[in-house]
Amino acid sequence: MEKNIILGTAGHVDHGKTSLVKALTGIETDRLKEEKERGITIELGFASLDLPNGQHVGIVDMPGHEKFVKNMVAGSSGIDVVTMVIAADEGVMPQTREHMEICNLMGIEHGMIALTKIDMVDEDLLELALDDIHDFVQDTFLEGKPVIPVSAVTNEGLDNFIETLETICKNLPERKFSSIFRLPVDRVFSMKGFGTVITGTLTSGSVHVGNDIMVYPRQIVSKVRGIQVHSAGVDSAGAGTRTAINFQGLDKESISRGDILSSPGALIESYMVDAHFHFLKSNGKPAKNRTRIRFHSGTSEILGYLILLDREELLPGDDACVQFRLASPVCCIKDDRYVIRSYSPIRTIGGGAILNPASQKHKLFDKAVIQGLENLLTADDEQTISFFLSLKGYQGLSFSELRVMTNIPDKKLTATLQKLLARQRIVQTDKDRQIYVNGAFFDTFKEKLIQKLEAYHADNPLKEGMPTQELKSKFQYIDDPKFFTLLFTKLSRENLIVLDKNIIKLFSHEVALQVDQNEVKEKIEKIYQASGLTPPFFRTICQDLDLDKKTATDVLYMLINEKSIVKTKDDLYFDARTISSLEQKLIAFLKENESITTPDFKEMTGISRKFVIPLIEYFDTINLTIRVGDTRQLRRKT
Repeated sequence: MEKNIILGTAGHVDHGKTSLVKALTGIETDRLKEEKERGITIELGFASLDLPNGQHVGIVDMPGHEKFVKNMVAGSSGIDVVTMVIAADEGVMPQTREHMEICNLMGIEHGMIALTKIDMVDEDLLELALDDIHDFVQDTFLEGKPVIPVSAVTNEGLDNFIETLETICKNLPERKFSSIFRLPVDRVFSMKGFGTVITGTLTSGSVHVGNDIMVYPRQIVSKVRGIQVHSAGVDSAGAGTRTAINFQGLDKESISRGDILSSPGALIESYMVDAHFHFLKSNGKPAKNRTRIRFHSGTSEILGYLILLDREELLPGDDACVQFRLASPVCCIKDDRYVIRSYSPIRTIGGGAILNPASQKHKLFDKAVIQGLENLLTADDEQTISFFLSLKGYQGLSFSELRVMTNIPDKKLTATLQKLLARQRIVQTDKDRQIYVNGAFFDTFKEKLIQKLEAYHADNPLKEGMPTQELKSKFQYIDDPKFFTLLFTKLSRENLIVLDKNIIKLFSHEVALQVDQNEVKEKIEKIYQASGLTPPFFRTICQDLDLDKKTATDVLYMLINEKSIVKTKDDLYFDARTISSLEQKLIAFLKENESITTPDFKEMTGISRKFVIPLIEYFDTINLTIRVGDTRQLRRKT
């Protein structure tokens, strides 16, 4: 399968990048009127080149003028190979150095140097330029890489350039792409008959005609109408290609450079990201905490602040795990490269890789946070998943969120999650939404729940168990009912709890009456058995027997759980056998008469209205009878 390769040209203004691209491809990448008038590239230019072996290469021509370095940063996203263009008549210049720093910060590892304008210098100047380049590339990704002298005027060296590029492309390792479709927008325009067209380098995933696409962070959804790769119409495009997409019903004004195209719901917006940050050695002074910065990621530039987590200042050449707090949301993925430029005066000061793309505010000098971020630099997939799940507690993370947080390809992520589930390192709390929770947190929560039940049984030894809703209310920060369902199921299987309808108790809990409580139980039972359908109010029983209210209430509810006593409403309770006898009498009456009025029921029982109403309504609540107008009828066949 042919690799998708993007070549970027970098270097100082007027060193011949655009002329070299035109000589190689025949394409004029300066497309703006002001670019042609001034003879410099302002915006990103694009071209393509077919190498002799058939390899297709997309070319991004990045502007060299210092005022347009931010456009160069935007262009460096998604580049595989860089050609650093240095003019023989001027040698290494300020923007050459800044472009080199940006390429290093963006993690670019492959490339070569094009020594241009050789037709304008003699042998001595050419040798000086080569010596200058030799010193310049020391300790950079271009150290030891080919230097190709070329002339866009005479075409000298172009064949050698193409041959060298072909060798580099042939030996490029396979890039690690995320499974998530992402296209940072670098250009938006309208075309008659096509509508709004968006271009960019497809940094990961793939896109197909007909797909629904969301514009982040604006969250506008549209449908892909057509796709072009290197000016040819295609049905789909994959990672590493220069891609143009036109959309149905999307206004040009509703999107701009810096936005990202992706699938609906695939990305996470965040105002804070944690990152590994390299502060360039070329900086003249240390960086202070809360330094104002310009954060460049993909094709976006966002103002924000540099937060140092483990020190008060960062010295030139230092590396640290830091946080960026931003004025606008970004949609990054772990391992994305980024560049930091100073607020004013504007220059590149550092950059690195994203560690946590959706972070939250950290306390300064928090050892656990700092250690966790530093561990991410060398963590394997299992450790990375466990770390991010540990940050989310009971909430956990969905599969979709884990794709963003870990940057593990879908198949590998699925396989790793299955391994962790098998070893109970993680727990899936919701199969439908694919929510995962850290196993250690889940175990800790199990212990907390058991402690709550132990405390409840200690305070209420005569109650069969704790109402499940009351137990859940002890953990109000958990609002996912499926979390509790899974927890209760696991604890039941482990014979740690017993769940009976709406009552939960420890497996080991048994109601055991003390001697004095047993006496209370016998006294209460006798009163209800003797009083039949006209029992006293429970509060009256407590007063007459001089009972401690809590003890009496506990005993009463134990009798209810044992089904010896039946509660109707308010403070009225009845002997269960008396109620059962009345129930049979009522059924027999209704079978013969089909319905019964309240006066009929009063006459049948021979009791006062104070007891008649609670009793007849009780039979409604247990679904024996149903009220129809002023009468009751049997609700079901009996």
